[in-house]
Amino acid sequence: MQRTDAETRINQLRDEIEFHNRKYYVDASPVISDKEYDDLLAELVRLEAEYPDLVTPDSPSQRVGGAPISGFTQVRHAAPMLSLDNTYNKEDLAEFDRRVAKLLQGEVYEYVVELKIDGVAASLTYEDGRLAVAATRGDGTTGDDITHNAKTIKSIPLGIKELPDALRGKRFDVRGEIFLPLKSFRRINEERLEEGAEPFANPRNAAAGSLKQLDPKNVSKRGLDMFTYALVADSAAFRTHYESIEALRGMGFKTNPNIRLCNNIESVMEYCNYWEDKRDSLGYEIDGMVVKVNSLAQQAALGSTGKAPRWAISYKFPAKQATTELVGILASVGRTGAITPVAMLAPVQLGGVTVSRASLYNADNLDALGINVGDRVLIERGGEVIPKVVKVVEKRSDGVFRLPDTCPVCGGAVSREEGEAATRCINVGCGAQLLKNIEHYASRTAMDIDGLGPKVVELLVSNKLVHDFADLYALKAEQLEPLERMGRKSAENLIAAIDASRDRPLERLYYALGIRHIGAHSAEILAARYNSIDMLLQAEVEELTGLDEVGPVVARSLHEFFRGEQNLRVIEKLRAAGVRMEQEPKLPEKPRIFSGRTFVFTGALTLPRSEAERLVKERGGKASSSVSRKTDYVVAGADAGSKLEKAVSLGVKVLTEDEFRDMLS
Repeated sequence: MQRTDAETRINQLRDEIEFHNRKYYVDASPVISDKEYDDLLAELVRLEAEYPDLVTPDSPSQRVGGAPISGFTQVRHAAPMLSLDNTYNKEDLAEFDRRVAKLLQGEVYEYVVELKIDGVAASLTYEDGRLAVAATRGDGTTGDDITHNAKTIKSIPLGIKELPDALRGKRFDVRGEIFLPLKSFRRINEERLEEGAEPFANPRNAAAGSLKQLDPKNVSKRGLDMFTYALVADSAAFRTHYESIEALRGMGFKTNPNIRLCNNIESVMEYCNYWEDKRDSLGYEIDGMVVKVNSLAQQAALGSTGKAPRWAISYKFPAKQATTELVGILASVGRTGAITPVAMLAPVQLGGVTVSRASLYNADNLDALGINVGDRVLIERGGEVIPKVVKVVEKRSDGVFRLPDTCPVCGGAVSREEGEAATRCINVGCGAQLLKNIEHYASRTAMDIDGLGPKVVELLVSNKLVHDFADLYALKAEQLEPLERMGRKSAENLIAAIDASRDRPLERLYYALGIRHIGAHSAEILAARYNSIDMLLQAEVEELTGLDEVGPVVARSLHEFFRGEQNLRVIEKLRAAGVRMEQEPKLPEKPRIFSGRTFVFTGALTLPRSEAERLVKERGGKASSSVSRKTDYVVAGADAGSKLEKAVSLGVKVLTEDEFRDMLS
């Protein structure tokens, strides 16, 4: 494709992708499938890679992909981000209204009432319609620069196509609340519990923790969102706060749909009452309502105290808490083997819902609460999958509940690694983990069994055809034919794919076993050192720890796995099924002449980029896709663009392809 054609297509793709971003993340009414969206984005990324000089800061491709930053810089807000005075009862709301009436001296006024989103206040600065800086509230005057993370939030426009006339050519700020939807919050906490990490206490803490991440790729996985609620501009572009909200919507910002104009304090209170009852119906957490005088001129006349505006107030809802008796504790085993204590409660009403279960998270939390069956406890319902136990309010039992020493599902050995909160079952045949373990075993980077996806695995397990992944090799086509959506041809293809997996390289098997902390790269290191599984079985912790890139945590995980009787039985079943358990010793490793060095390849090279990166990794180096001060060498071919320019500006050593080949030899 010619450069001019590429530029035209790139602009078309950007417009189309941002349109679909708005339909999905702002309007909640997508018009294309996820696959179609991914195809558009992939085409844009490919074209921008061919023509890097056409990449712009507001391109959709720039939402994720920047290098991690070393720390946060400080940003001074153009106008202070004031906090609001809080009130917890209707009498204080009425008193607020009397103060407003007194200060406005008989003027007619009205209020805008908004949901108080439980998140992190942030400010977005736009210059010429492009996002320039995003910052947290901080102390109200100065906050952290979180631009790299804000760009990953798809409801935040990177560029505004249609600016109101009053904002053209102007610098302006948009204020709002970055939050974590409950669906994302629950997913993250489930993942953290499975990983042995402490769960976030609430969605607000999770959002704040996400924004403190230094790597935007990690932030993009969290699923943050943002509601905007204020426009701060040099020009008096709008008469009322409500008009500015409408303008934000028109520019493509996400604003909360539950905003109401009220012409007296009585209707304000009615609306607050409505949402106090209905807040559990939302897909995000709110902790109250915000009441603002609508007229911007009246806001200016009312002014502010040292820390809060006189024209706005926050009405906070009471916490959703109740006390009840702990009648039992269930040890629940998750899909990755994490054993989680769950409180079984005497049923109690909480926020209009009958609650009979609550989370106790892990063994450390049991100790911190000092809890046991029979105690009377305080529970709280927030954005949790199930409510949580806050504290023991009346100790009615002796001692503290202890998790079992063996897995409550399979009776297998359990392990708790140093520094982790989670206790785990390490039996690969554990029924609670069976689906996950078989899916992992069959995955493309493991044994690569084509056709054995999650739905087929679920069919095999639910029909009791497999009890661990070694049972896959005993399956017959006639057993599979009667299964839903299978048929003779599909059954035969699956059996053929399972048969073909018997001869995968040894590192594939090491990875497929699902040993904690053993990824595909670690499996390669192990296979290079231990060319039979019997050699690996006999390795002690000290020996394993001495391997390159294998630390004490990984070594202990390996040692524990191969001491589990159930795991050894599965390995013997694999051996009996003809799965490869050894291989010829590999050739000596290449000299590690690039150890500790980072390379970036750019421009047109005669050597395929993937091959060049492999050569670097073989010799102990790292290959990166972006240039930073930590880059040691940039290998530049013909038509090298922005990466070469950045390397020169940072003083990074630039090599020709011939110079790189000389280094190899």
